[in-house]
Amino acid sequence: MTQVYSVAVVVGSLRKDSYNRKVARALSELAPSSLALKIVEIGDLPMYNEDLETDAPPTAWTRFREDIKGSDAVLFVTPEYNRTMPGCLKNAIDVGSRPYGQSAWGGKPAAVASVSPGAIGGFGANHSVRQSLVFLDMPCMQMPEAYIGGAASLFDESGKLNDKTRPFLQGFIDKFASWVKLNRSV
Repeated sequence: MTQVYSVAVVVGSLRKDSYNRKVARALSELAPSSLALKIVEIGDLPMYNEDLETDAPPTAWTRFREDIKGSDAVLFVTPEYNRTMPGCLKNAIDVGSRPYGQSAWGGKPAAVASVSPGAIGGFGANHSVRQSLVFLDMPCMQMPEAYIGGAASLFDESGKLNDKTRPFLQGFIDKFASWVKLNRSV
């Protein structure tokens, strides 16, 4: 029997119909049977404030932390805002890493896909997320890198992924499945 790994998908865009959410859904559809991808919502997370870190932290924080802790791996799919990750994604990373010494992220294999209408495909956002993953002790898949530009042309009017992009995303998610298996069995 094949081991099935649960993957928390953290989308760095809050827009309901964002390109990043569409790519996250496409990756979920393309994922091999060894991965079960689930988008973990971040739009309801109050901004991290240590003063709220009491015996009863915000319910959304608790839900998010439990969702991350309950996963075997994490896939980040993010746009780029001003050459870095969006504030909502940085906040989610911060919420999941607290309280100090109780990070939900530690040791979970990860990958980052950045999606942008621009030509360089969110390169800056991709690397700012990766920089945080080093501190969070998350082994991040290095190759293939996923800087996905031209996001407006990835899907047709019905939301179907184009045939040009499908093989790349298939290769990315297949490699991620191998990465998760390798790093979860350590």
